[in-house]
Amino acid sequence: MTEQSLAGKRALITGGASGIGLACVREFAARGAHVIVADHHVYLTESIADEVGGDPWLIDLADTAKLEDVSLDVDILVNNAGIQRISPIEEYDPADFRRLITLMLEAPFLLIRAALPHMYANNFGRIINLSSVHGIRASPFKSAYVSAKHGLEGLSKVTALEGGDHGVTSNCINPGYVRTPLVESQIADQAKVHGIPESEVLAKIMLTESAIKRLVEPEEVASLVAWLASNDAGMVTGASYTMDGGWSAR
Repeated sequence: MTEQSLAGKRALITGGASGIGLACVREFAARGAHVIVADHHVYLTESIADEVGGDPWLIDLADTAKLEDVSLDVDILVNNAGIQRISPIEEYDPADFRRLITLMLEAPFLLIRAALPHMYANNFGRIINLSSVHGIRASPFKSAYVSAKHGLEGLSKVTALEGGDHGVTSNCINPGYVRTPLVESQIADQAKVHGIPESEVLAKIMLTESAIKRLVEPEEVASLVAWLASNDAGMVTGASYTMDGGWSAR
């Protein structure tokens, strides 16, 4: 039986209908948290919330105007939602660039802004930002994604400094390539920009920098997210935890 380390806590997980977000929803619920599943997939969001006895929040986080007046009564915020677009800078669609920055940097800022008053009032809060190895390293053809994740790292550190006197911690997790729909959908794009068959993308592109030659599993990431959300991690803040198979050790 899983330890009930998050019993009595309310947690909001964005992008909770699939991939890392879904693994986090199930891990948090198993540890006793009441989970709010935030995503724009209507059926998946509602069914997953029902599965874990939580609440669905049907929201397009890229529509940030709807987040400016939101108030969040949550103890734990997991900023996980993200998308990817791959293209050389000179061919990169400016609208795609703006959308990635909006979804993966502006939206987390607005959600943190909405959650902090409740956290400060209760002298407790945990903010976990799903960054990436691309928050500390760059790769070609990912100008928007790398920019957004580097910005998220800075936002997380500022939140940690401001929240320290209020019992609020803020940290990033930096996985390598995780076995998710987001990563699987990149394979065709990577094959195209690098001019190689899709069957060669994992070995020749995605895992070349990793000492451990496999994808990260979503459940592995969720276990670290849950620990950072627990009381045991009360002195961990302003940090970035790599889970990249040794990629960033180079």
